Amino acid sequence: MKALSGLCSALVLGCCLVSGSAIAGVGTVTHLSGTMTSKGATGSPRLMAVKSEVNEGDLLVTENETYARVKFVDGAEVVLRPGTQLRVASYSFQESKPQNDSAFFSLLKGGLRAVTGLLGKRSQDKVGFTTNTATIGIRGTHFGALLCQADCGSVQNATGSAPADGLHVDVTSGSVSVTNAAGQTLVNAGQFGFVPNAATPPAVVPPSQGIQVTMPPSIAQNKGTGSTVGTGDGSECRL
Repeated sequence: MKALSGLCSALVLGCCLVSGSAIAGVGTVTHLSGTMTSKGATGSPRLMAVKSEVNEGDLLVTENETYARVKFVDGAEVVLRPGTQLRVASYSFQESKPQNDSAFFSLLKGGLRAVTGLLGKRSQDKVGFTTNTATIGIRGTHFGALLCQADCGSVQNATGSAPADGLHVDVTSGSVSVTNAAGQTLVNAGQFGFVPNAATPPAVVPPSQGIQVTMPPSIAQNKGTGSTVGTGDGSECRL
């Protein structure tokens, strides 16, 4: 009987551990058009698929021609462009404990669009996207970001020119603050921002110089909820 009791206890503990692991994820891949990998704390990359779990600390990497959409536990969504590297630096959300809110990302390469969830709406100062040129702070936002590092030759702005190296930002709704050691600027809905490097203050730029990050409809549209991330009319410059 003692052996049976011990076995039952072990099974219960195992179930608890599995259950704990299952709810440990902070997001889920909802759309994927190609190959994406995730490298977690172990350092070993894993191949992602639709319904794959995204965990705090993961480095998400999209390969060429791959678009991916991730929905987080608070309802926030991020869509990644091809050739993007995004680290989920920290993500903590409990609906009943806003004091513990935290959602910080590091965009190392490429571009994305993001839509704020409940966490970002109630704890705006606890959400941010860092890059090597500036940090993007959100204000209940739908925005796009493109980090060019001699790798945006295939991208064009509204006048047909290739974008300069640096961080390009566009805002669809709400606003974002763009900050580095040299200064800070607020980019509102319908505006474009640009930061060439960490030593130059962020600035709002004219639409002719702006870059608007959009996504293919198959990735941007969520037919289950009707929400979209990164679609627009024909006047947008699709990247």
